[in-house]
Amino acid sequence: MSVAATGNGVSRTASLSDPGPENKVLLRANPSSNDPPPTDRGNPGPLWYSFDLAPKRVESGGWTHQVTQRELPSSTDLAGVNMRLTAGSFRELHWHKANEWAIMLSGQARVSLLQADGKMFIDDVGAGDLWYFPAGLPHSIQGLGDDGCEFLLVFDQGDFSEDDTFLVSEFLAYTSPEMVKKNTGWSRESIDKLPKKELYIFDATPPASLADDRRFLGEHLETKNRYTFRMAAMQPTISSPGGDARVVDSTNFPISSSIAAAMVTIKPGAMREMHWHPNAAEWQYWIKGKGRMTVVTTGATARTVDFHANDVGYVPSMAGHCIENTGSEDLVFLEMFKSPRFEDISLNEWIARMPDAMAQAHLKLPISVVRHAPQTKLALLAK
Repeated sequence: MSVAATGNGVSRTASLSDPGPENKVLLRANPSSNDPPPTDRGNPGPLWYSFDLAPKRVESGGWTHQVTQRELPSSTDLAGVNMRLTAGSFRELHWHKANEWAIMLSGQARVSLLQADGKMFIDDVGAGDLWYFPAGLPHSIQGLGDDGCEFLLVFDQGDFSEDDTFLVSEFLAYTSPEMVKKNTGWSRESIDKLPKKELYIFDATPPASLADDRRFLGEHLETKNRYTFRMAAMQPTISSPGGDARVVDSTNFPISSSIAAAMVTIKPGAMREMHWHPNAAEWQYWIKGKGRMTVVTTGATARTVDFHANDVGYVPSMAGHCIENTGSEDLVFLEMFKSPRFEDISLNEWIARMPDAMAQAHLKLPISVVRHAPQTKLALLAK
């Protein structure tokens, strides 16, 4: 670190000194906050939170915790839930007011969804696969395999709460037995055996084969609409020496009408170029590795933040930002947007499209230097 003098002749080292108590673990995880680059300025609001700070709700069949607008107040458009189901366990049949986008992080699961026309979609998903469930449509998730699964859910409602969903158990438990009997034809003895409270996450017997479940549905099996997508199996949308990106939005996953995503891999020392998104704020989930992000927004406000696996990042709509891999392994993270389309604007490409006089007037550089920069969008720049 440089020991340059500040404006009053005091060294930067002296300015940074802190004789009081310090949380060394937190400081090591956030070096760019503790010792910000001199280009940081002002306060653009919260840009970081971690699922590891969010309390877990632990049930007999797994656990869940969430990062919503309550934990990351700037994120008004999207909220995230991280969930684990043991083998055979269910996230109870339920529905909610927000659209749900999800990615399997590990293991396998069976997902089902009932459409308004009475047809049911059912499929098995594995690591790197997605699903998208529109608001109001009832669905379930069941862990498969020897060790169940873990997945990330993203909702297009910043103040969404995983504790505020409509559950089939509660619908039956809090409707009078007489009305349930009239509705279902079940005996009062059977109705008395129904769960008296929510099941939420609970253990159960592993299911039959997918083929058997689909055979049971017969003509009621939904085969036209696809609510799952094999993201990990797709060819990268962008590939370069600096890494790659897989973009999934309504153009290749039509059912995902309100959430767009990109899974980005950045090689050590490489970076996600300086850019911004003209159509939505960005919500991030960091899957692997570590990196540093700088965000520059209006009013000459800028902040640099460090991220690690299981962290959540936020970039205000249209704010310029870039991300560097600061570790020794590949950095992998998700970019998420409340939008049907993924869109970004490259700073390099914009400069390259400026006529010479326009570029020189704004950048105050010789045109030979200006044209030495990349002359096209390079989403991922090699080291």
